[in-house]
Amino acid sequence: MLKQLYLSTKAILRGHYTVLKHLFRKPVTEEYPEIHPFLNPKFRGVHVLENCKGCGYCKRVCPSNAITIIKDDSLPSRYSIDYSKCIFCGNCMYYCPSKSMKMTEAFEVATSNKLDLSYDVENRRM
Repeated sequence: MLKQLYLSTKAILRGHYTVLKHLFRKPVTEEYPEIHPFLNPKFRGVHVLENCKGCGYCKRVCPSNAITIIKDDSLPSRYSIDYSKCIFCGNCMYYCPSKSMKMTEAFEVATSNKLDLSYDVENRRM
């Protein structure tokens, strides 16, 4: 019985020690909506497409098949990225020969409707 009392008291004191140890430290969490987080310069967020030639490299190197390209007269008439499939690996950006694919720092794509996760780009002919 004394052994159980000793072990219980020891466990309670160890728990209080842990709380007191962290009580005066700077908090790790940030106030996210009010304060925008610091992002690494290599952060890969939402895609931006400019002057696409329609070569299709991005579609071929996408490991999750999130990119859809429908061509019309050798230029893409419809280009879309399904963010419900995209893993933001950056292969589409790295392997694009014309460097028309960029990834921004925007990361807030959460939605309650899955249909809102499709990013359609209407390409203009030059």
